[in-house]
Amino acid sequence: MPCSPAKAGFLLRRGKAEVVKRTPFVIRLKYGSGGYRQPVTAGLDSGYLNVGVSVVAGGKELHAEEVVLRSDIVVLNSERRQHRRNRRNRKTWYRQPRFLNRKKPEGWLAPSLQHKLDSQVKLVVGLAKVVPVTKVVVEVASFDIQKIKNPEIAGVGYQQGEQAGFANVREYVLYRDGHRCRCCNGRSKDERLEVHHRESRKTGGNRPENLVTLCETCHDRATAGEDLGFGKTPLGFKAETFMTTVRWKLMARLREWGFEVAHTFGYITKMRREEARIEKTHANDAFVIAGGTGEYERQRVILLKMQVRKCNRKLFKGDRSHLRNTAPRLVKGFARFDKVRYRGIECFVSGRRSTGYFDLRKLDGTRVHASAKWADLRLLERGGTMPSGYKQARRGAAHSSPGASPGVSCAML
Repeated sequence: MPCSPAKAGFLLRRGKAEVVKRTPFVIRLKYGSGGYRQPVTAGLDSGYLNVGVSVVAGGKELHAEEVVLRSDIVVLNSERRQHRRNRRNRKTWYRQPRFLNRKKPEGWLAPSLQHKLDSQVKLVVGLAKVVPVTKVVVEVASFDIQKIKNPEIAGVGYQQGEQAGFANVREYVLYRDGHRCRCCNGRSKDERLEVHHRESRKTGGNRPENLVTLCETCHDRATAGEDLGFGKTPLGFKAETFMTTVRWKLMARLREWGFEVAHTFGYITKMRREEARIEKTHANDAFVIAGGTGEYERQRVILLKMQVRKCNRKLFKGDRSHLRNTAPRLVKGFARFDKVRYRGIECFVSGRRSTGYFDLRKLDGTRVHASAKWADLRLLERGGTMPSGYKQARRGAAHSSPGASPGVSCAML
C-alpha cells in the first residue's frame, strides 16, 4: 500500500526497506507485515491511441498515469507482408502451399486491434504489481458509424449505404467528384481520369475519404511526390471501431486475470467530471471513472508512458541486402530507451553509435542532444526494468483540486 515520502525515507534509512523501481518509486519491506490492504479501485479510460489510469482508495487518489499506445502496427505489418511476397517470388524450389489450410481462430481480431487490446490488459496487470488493485472500472462505448456519417439515416438506409447502386468504390468516387479532376478542374485538357490515394493504400486503405479523382497529368505529379494541396487525410472511424469491437473483450480478459470488473459509460463520466469541476484529460476521466469526486485528495504527480517498439527484427538495411542491420544491444553500457541524466536533464536514449555517442530525447520527442558523449551520461533506469516496451516520465497533475491550474508540459521531466 502507498505510504508518505517521510515514512518511505525513514524505512530506507533504517535499512527496513529496499528500492524496487524508480519510476514509479516503489519500495519493498525486508521484514514481515500483517498484510493489511485497503479496497483499491482502478479507473480505466480506454481509448484507441491514449489510455488514462487512476487508482483511488479511502477518499484519495493513490496513482495516476497516461499512456500513449503504438500506432505503427499497420505500417509494419504491411511492410512485412511485402517482404514475404518478394521473398516467395525469389524462391525457385517447390514447396506445398500452406496458406490453403489456415483458419482464423474464434474471436480473431485484426493485429492492430489485438495489440491495443493486449496492451491495455498488460497495463492493468502491471499496475496491480505496484498497487494492490481489487476492482477495475472500465468506460465502454458503442458507436453507430453510419449514424455519425449521416444523422438522418434510418430503416433500409442501413442496408444501402452511400455506395448503393455503384459497381465499386472507384465508380462511386468518380461520380462523387463529378468526373472532373479535383486538382486542375479540367484545365489540363487531359480526358483520362484516375483515382488517387491521398494516403498510402497500406495505411489509409480504399475508403472513399482517402480517394480523390485526378487526371493523368495531375496523378503523375502526385505520384512524383508533389503536394497538390488536398490537406490531411481524415482519420476515419478507427477509434470508434476499436471501442465497439473490443469493449466486452477487454472486460472478459481482465476477469480472467481475477479482477472484479465493472463498466460505465461516457455520459456518466462527463457528468461526474463536470460535478468535480476538473478539465477533460485522460487521467481526470479515469479519476472519476474510479469513483473520485471533487472532494477527493488528488495525486500531485502523473506518470506518463509511451509505448515503443521492443526490438527491430529486420536483418538487412532496406534494399541494400549486403549491409546487415545488426547492432550490439549495449554501447558503452547504454541501450536504447534507457533513462539517463545528461548535464542535469533527464531524458531517454533514442539512438546510439558504436563510437559511444548518443541521440538523447525527452518523452515527447524533444531533442536534448544529437550526439552526446557516453562519458557525460549517468544511467538512471534500464529500459528493461520498466514494463516491457514503455518509456516513462513524470509531470505535475492536471487538477489537484477544483479551480487549480493545469499541469506542466511533459517536456519538463
